[in-house]
Amino acid sequence: MSTAVRYYSRGGKTKEVAEYLAQAAGVQAVSVDTQAAAIQEPVDVLFVGGALYAYGLDKHLSSWLDGLDAKMVKKAVLFSTSWISKHALDLMREKLSAKGIPVEERTLYLKSKEAAGSRQTAEAFAKQFL
Repeated sequence: MSTAVRYYSRGGKTKEVAEYLAQAAGVQAVSVDTQAAAIQEPVDVLFVGGALYAYGLDKHLSSWLDGLDAKMVKKAVLFSTSWISKHALDLMREKLSAKGIPVEERTLYLKSKEAAGSRQTAEAFAKQFL
């Protein structure tokens, strides 16, 4: 099974969770604001994470999702960190669903203060899909 982990993080909390997920999957977590973020080969599971910034997704994540090729992703699994809202999960789901990419119902959401030390939680979540 092929897996990829992509994320965007301003403060580092989402990056930390992405790295835990990637470790569980045996892959690298890649920020969507880098050229390495392009999905070059089809993946069975794409973990995608981001947070809410001014009631929307960061432009880097939003743009990356817009450019994602639906033929390259069998299923997306979403994760997010934030201080107060899970709304980033809804926004990512809407973008992916509009492209025809199936999105897993189960998500991983951690309040920012919970992200530190969430390795076990993130790894257990990832293993459900590997």
